[in-house]
Amino acid sequence: MSLDRLLGSLLCGFARLLTGVRALWLGCEPAPRTRVYFANHRSHGDFVLIWASLPPALRRRTRPVAGADYWLTTPLRRFLIERVFNGVCIDRRPERHGPNPVEQMGTALAAGESLILFPEGTRNMGEGLLPFKSGLHHLARAHPEAELVPVWIENLGRVMPKGSLIPVPLLCTLSFGPPLVPVEGESRDAFLTRARAALLDLAPPTD
Repeated sequence: MSLDRLLGSLLCGFARLLTGVRALWLGCEPAPRTRVYFANHRSHGDFVLIWASLPPALRRRTRPVAGADYWLTTPLRRFLIERVFNGVCIDRRPERHGPNPVEQMGTALAAGESLILFPEGTRNMGEGLLPFKSGLHHLARAHPEAELVPVWIENLGRVMPKGSLIPVPLLCTLSFGPPLVPVEGESRDAFLTRARAALLDLAPPTD
């Protein structure tokens, strides 16, 4: 086993041990299909938990979409996101001059890989689910072959709150919902509203 894969396995084990995570597949099954797992965003540990909850064969072909402004700022973060997680790093700055983020994500989907995406665009600090950015819509239109699977993450924001250096052990639940069904001629705003509602449908009543 390569060092990268060994570190990935160790991080997955640590994440599962720390959070006691359980994955609830409520509307689909873990299957080798090209997918975009889109989830609510509470901490930098969000994608690790989704990634760790996938079977190893799916994990190896699933890439988190991550902000270059955070993950490429130190050698350790760069090593983790590029070598261990095989992430798709995008530049989120409005004035960016680099690659188009939708094209970057689309290249991964066209290669048969899956993505983990947070359509809020930034971490939610507990104010409810933020409005979705348009990237998910553009990606869905460009790659209708990819299943869009909502994933609600419960409790991870309280395990790794913003600014925290030491995780607080707490049980976490991931709820994987049914893939969105394509709607012919649907507008961008209607699509984003429907996708956001599909995610909220997975949230517990007290969240």
